[in-house]
Amino acid sequence: MKSRSYLLISFTVITGIIFILRLFYLQIISDKYKKEADEISIKKKFTFPERGYIYDRNGKLLVANQTSYDVMIIPREVKELDTVQFCKLLKITKKDFIKKYKKAKRYSSRLASVFLKQLAKDDYAFLQEKMYKFNGFYIQKRSIRNYPINSAANVLGYISEVNEQLIKKDKYYQQGELIGFSGVEKQYEKDLRGIKGVKRFQKDKFNKIIGSYKNGTLDTLPVLGKDLTLTLDIDLQKYGEKLMANKRGAIVALEPATGEILALVTAPSYNPNLMVGRKRSKYSTLLIKDTINKPTFDRGLKAQYAPGSPFKIVNALIGLQEGAITTKSTFLCKGGYRYGKRAHAFMKCHCGTYGNVNFERAIYKSCNTFFSNTYRRIIEKQSEPKKGMDIWSAHVKSFGLGDYLGVDLPVGNKGRIPDGDFYNRFYPSFKWRAVSTISNAIGQGQVETTPIQLANMTAAVANRGYYYTPHIVKKIKGKKLDTKFTTRKLTSIDAVYFEPVIEGMLQVFEKGTGKYSKVKGLDICGKTGTVQNYIKRNGKKIALADHSIFIAFAPKDNPKIALAVFIENGGYGSRYAAPISSLMIEKYLFGKTQKPYVEKRMFTDSLLQKEYRKILITNDTIEKFE
Repeated sequence: MKSRSYLLISFTVITGIIFILRLFYLQIISDKYKKEADEISIKKKFTFPERGYIYDRNGKLLVANQTSYDVMIIPREVKELDTVQFCKLLKITKKDFIKKYKKAKRYSSRLASVFLKQLAKDDYAFLQEKMYKFNGFYIQKRSIRNYPINSAANVLGYISEVNEQLIKKDKYYQQGELIGFSGVEKQYEKDLRGIKGVKRFQKDKFNKIIGSYKNGTLDTLPVLGKDLTLTLDIDLQKYGEKLMANKRGAIVALEPATGEILALVTAPSYNPNLMVGRKRSKYSTLLIKDTINKPTFDRGLKAQYAPGSPFKIVNALIGLQEGAITTKSTFLCKGGYRYGKRAHAFMKCHCGTYGNVNFERAIYKSCNTFFSNTYRRIIEKQSEPKKGMDIWSAHVKSFGLGDYLGVDLPVGNKGRIPDGDFYNRFYPSFKWRAVSTISNAIGQGQVETTPIQLANMTAAVANRGYYYTPHIVKKIKGKKLDTKFTTRKLTSIDAVYFEPVIEGMLQVFEKGTGKYSKVKGLDICGKTGTVQNYIKRNGKKIALADHSIFIAFAPKDNPKIALAVFIENGGYGSRYAAPISSLMIEKYLFGKTQKPYVEKRMFTDSLLQKEYRKILITNDTIEKFE
């Protein structure tokens, strides 16, 4: 009996302790029920701050704000109302009314949510006088974006309504609020959005407001969003977009001394104002469903292409660094490079030489034979191919290729720079050698880069061996720029080896593949590229028109601009990419160009089939969509 008594006493004591601890937690530690009580007895009204403005590097306004009015609903406060009259006022059907009401109720019967967003100003003025008739509804004023200049949609991005997933992830947001969804708007959301102001009102047991809560001592004022100054030169950006009209591809221009992005052009693109207002949903669907032109796909950051002949510049530098070649090296070119006994084991060369080719001529004439020999010597210098490949790969990656650069924009791709392990997987049952990967010598094969990576590589060459992480924001009001954008990154190539390579790049414009794009009175260093383009259809490899590629920087000494241009299906590098590069450089350095006939051809030539030249990819105004 005693043991049973002790057991009962112990059980009672333990149960009591558990209840005491639970009550302590609920009343002292946890504020769950207090919050629920507050939600019932206190009404919060948010005041939304203006988002920060966005300017280009020269102070030109790129993104501003305009006033918008949302009809808000608190479902539990909605009383009997004349739905016919209400729907007529809002210009919606009764079916829409029921759908929106149910959605709001699912979200919360007590909390306010957006019933109808972004009223026109005229509708707001008329509706405001009638709102007293409709309990549970009120009008919330907020600001939405406006783009004074129709350009750089891929850079600026857009704002959109938060979804349920985002609300769960970040308690700052409530249903119906706006958030940056792409571009700078997304990347710098916390700086641009500011901080909401809050006013609290006390409600009685009948749910009526009886005054401010605690005399407003807990109320806060909104904090304006921070203004951003971008590194972008909007005049250069617009000019690049004009040059890329009715073409697919990208132009990326950087300032070598800082890594600042001067232009980030993707084509086709779209008017940023299409992503504003009540019709945003309609236009965004139209843009996203355009799977042929892909206007929302940023080719400058995400498209991965074989870099072609511009990649020979890196192989030349690695060859010099590793002692595989010297500036005095020559190789015999017989119209191509034979790397095996079979008929297909022959890489054609278009350098126009039949004889010995020296280092400088190999660059400005783009000799495949010279660079195939150079690449092979780099790999075969080591005792086994894997070691040679790993050394080569490490050098290439030191230029920022094959990995995310860390650009301050929310999208991007790594590209691909293979190493020894890659080829062990690529050839699982084959003892691969340098010649098995010989296409890497000329920037084909398994090598892939994005346009911004290639522009950054060009900046590293222009700087004689270092670069800064490319970035789009130059200044944030009241805040310091992240040090990762101001820290110099060194390549693995000694500075002494850059001068002979740069001299070869200068000769590209003097007597090489880019001579017809030469700019009088300006030393431009560059490299053309023509990249083979294939697709597979029904298991067969089908050749399409080659891609036109060019990299360049200018002036030769103390360079101010470095860029990469990719024109899909543009043919030879000298046909489209080279003249576009020269025009961009001229425009940036001098504010004007010397060859109006070349400029006109770039403006008007189209590489898109007629049926694909949709109005979305032009700079036409929104009115043409109505």
